[in-house]
Amino acid sequence: MKRIMGLDYGSVTVGVAVSDGLNITAQGIEVIRRKQENKLRQTLARIEELVKEYEISEVVLGYPKNMNNTIGDRAIKSEEFAGMLEKRLGIEVHLWDERLTTVAAHQSMIEGNLRRDKRDQIVDKVAAVFILQGYLDYKNLQKQMD
Repeated sequence: MKRIMGLDYGSVTVGVAVSDGLNITAQGIEVIRRKQENKLRQTLARIEELVKEYEISEVVLGYPKNMNNTIGDRAIKSEEFAGMLEKRLGIEVHLWDERLTTVAAHQSMIEGNLRRDKRDQIVDKVAAVFILQGYLDYKNLQKQMD
């Protein structure tokens, strides 16, 4: 079974997580950093390398809707990034509602007694885990209901 990748796309970072071989659990892999928001060539190249390395069959991209369910600037940028990923990778990219994942990521790291400077370095990776795990749980629940 091919793995699934989860991405938390931010203005200068992309948190990356991948599923296990059975698509049950998500593990954080890395945080891709770039110097400017619109400089995506190296970011896309790194994601492509990871897709090949982990034999990824689909990507789940965090979709940062506003709390009132409207689409703002960040969500539009995520839609554009999803299009770039699909074109470059040739695999399906799902947008996944990520409201509160960064809050949940921070909360879990605080509970784990991680220092603030350490939390700031990995919050995007942890948020990618929350995004992917939510998607995996949803897909596995769907399978059980069928």
